[in-house]
Amino acid sequence: MIFEDISDFAGTLPPMRPLLGLDLGTKTIGVALSDALLSVATPQETIKRKKFGIDAARLFEIAAEREVGGIILGLPRNMDGSEGARCQSTRAFARNILPLSDLPITFWDERLSSVAAERALLEADLTRKRRSEVIDNVAASYILQGALDRIKHLRAGS
Repeated sequence: MIFEDISDFAGTLPPMRPLLGLDLGTKTIGVALSDALLSVATPQETIKRKKFGIDAARLFEIAAEREVGGIILGLPRNMDGSEGARCQSTRAFARNILPLSDLPITFWDERLSSVAAERALLEADLTRKRRSEVIDNVAASYILQGALDRIKHLRAGS
C-alpha cells in the first residue's frame, strides 16, 4: 500500500523491522537501511539502473535479506514545494513496485538531501571520484534519516 501521510505509514509498520530508504535517480538508485529500532539510517549501496525488473529484483533482494518492514522513497519536490516530472517518475516507480510486494511505501521530501550529502562528503575530504561513487546512497541515508526522525517524533507524541 502507498501512503501519502507518513503518520499513516508509521501505523502499519511491524515492530523491530528496518526500513529501506531510496534516492531514485535516472541512472542510479541510492539505497540506505535503518536499524531495527528505526533510529539510524546507514548508506548501503548504489544500484546502477538497468531495466525496471532488474532494479526491482535487486531492491527486493536487499529487502528480503534485511527483513525490511517498509520503503521510504525520496520525493524530489521543487524548491517551492510543487511537483514536477521527477516527482511523477518517483510516484510511477512506487506504483510499479506495489504489485511486487506487500511492503508499505511512503514518500519523504528530499529537497536538499543531495546538497547535504555532498557537503558531508566534502567535509570527509573524499576525492571527487569517491564522492560520485557514494553520493546517491549517502543522499538516500539523509532521506531515510529525516523520515526516521519524523516517525520517532510521531511515536513520542502518541
